[in-house]
Amino acid sequence: MPFLRVLSNGVMWQPWSSAAFERARREQKPVLLSIATTWCASCLEMDRTSYADPEIISVINDQFIPVRVDADDRPDISERYSLGGWPTTVFLTGGGEILTGSTFVPLDRMRGILTRVADAYGAQPNATSKERHSEHHADAALDLDPGDLTTRIFASFDDDHGGFGDEPKFPFTSPLHLVLELYGETPDASYERIVVSTLDRMGWGGLYDDVDGGFFRYATTRDWQRPHFEKLLDLNAALARLYLEAGEQLQIARFTERGGDTLRYIQTWLADPVDGGWFGSQRADEAYYSADTPEGRRLVPAPPVARSLYADSNAAMVSTALVAARVFNDDGLREFAVKSFERVLLACYKPGFGVAHSYDGQPHTRGLLTDQMAMADASLDLFDLTGNVVYEMMAEELGHYAMRVMWDDERGGFFDRARDDEESSVGLLNQPVKPFVTNCDASRVLRRLASASGESEFAHAAVRTLEALAPIAPGQGPLAAHYVRALRVAAVR
Repeated sequence: MPFLRVLSNGVMWQPWSSAAFERARREQKPVLLSIATTWCASCLEMDRTSYADPEIISVINDQFIPVRVDADDRPDISERYSLGGWPTTVFLTGGGEILTGSTFVPLDRMRGILTRVADAYGAQPNATSKERHSEHHADAALDLDPGDLTTRIFASFDDDHGGFGDEPKFPFTSPLHLVLELYGETPDASYERIVVSTLDRMGWGGLYDDVDGGFFRYATTRDWQRPHFEKLLDLNAALARLYLEAGEQLQIARFTERGGDTLRYIQTWLADPVDGGWFGSQRADEAYYSADTPEGRRLVPAPPVARSLYADSNAAMVSTALVAARVFNDDGLREFAVKSFERVLLACYKPGFGVAHSYDGQPHTRGLLTDQMAMADASLDLFDLTGNVVYEMMAEELGHYAMRVMWDDERGGFFDRARDDEESSVGLLNQPVKPFVTNCDASRVLRRLASASGESEFAHAAVRTLEALAPIAPGQGPLAAHYVRALRVAAVR
């Protein structure tokens, strides 16, 4: 598992565990929690500078319990402790409560912060910490009008540059899928304009890598320029599928070709051609990506690829590959998608315990909602393709597992993680989190499960999930499209 080692800079990082927090309580030391990712250039820079100074290393190792978490490996921890981005540098009590923190801490500030936290904690180790208050919403669902919510979503469309919202500009895919669904029912020119404008600006602007292919994570400017250069599997899988489906529905060849280009990037850089499956990310590297020709890039080492397999993003990529195989009539790609699904399932699945989140030779982190629902969705795609009932049975098993260990009996909807393991009592992991997007997508998967299995339990849970999310849906901006799309599925089943 990444970061479960002493980094070359000398900080004695420990993994997140109950043992680390027990040691902090026993030794009456604060925990220094560093949340990073393998693809984040700022995380690498902080390791190279702030965590490489000998004096700082000594202070951290002597006066703190340093814990390192990879946000990709532990999205449940990142969800609760991230302070707005990566890296996150947060100081905790021995009980896991937040004292203070920041994101990137430069070398010239690091020493002072460590001194202040250590001195304050030493004087009052049992002082009440700052609390992160979770939002509580009304139990009853609002009487939402899907049309009004759709209007609210489209109000954030950028007429000048495409996409949704201002800067930084993220490539949201769900609002565009919603537009395509609406356009399929009512061929309104305004719907077509939203899709075409956005896909053109994203696919032929600063967000797309014209040399190696693939999309960067987001752009810092409203007009899709100055991107953050990391490339993530889940985002590229989502965008490849969007371009392929838009090209097919609108009969616009350049979109189909851009989807194919993105797929070639994924297969070239992120796929494991021997065993199947796709790796999670490729690191940001400004020097490499600033070279805008193949010849220029050959002069710079290519950014490394993080070689963990993640169940949720691999499931999404399986579904994208199946769409691409149909669009391009590619039997080899279809076979690779099946091979990849079965590799990840074999590596991560444990009967009665669902699928683990990641695999790097060993499976890690069981009991996350995102993995169960994504793998169930991909299983149903394979069932639809092959008619093999084994895939449908696996989807049912994962759905039942999520219902058993993550379902909120009182309010409906799913928590993001199981609450039946040792870590559930550590810090903010004991606070329930009900992720909006994952629950919306879970409702869609449950509807598919109900249709495939005939089990009314899944259909009932799908409805209750949307009822639980209704009070917060209007405040989700473009992401509310996930809710509207789930409502539309509910309406036609």
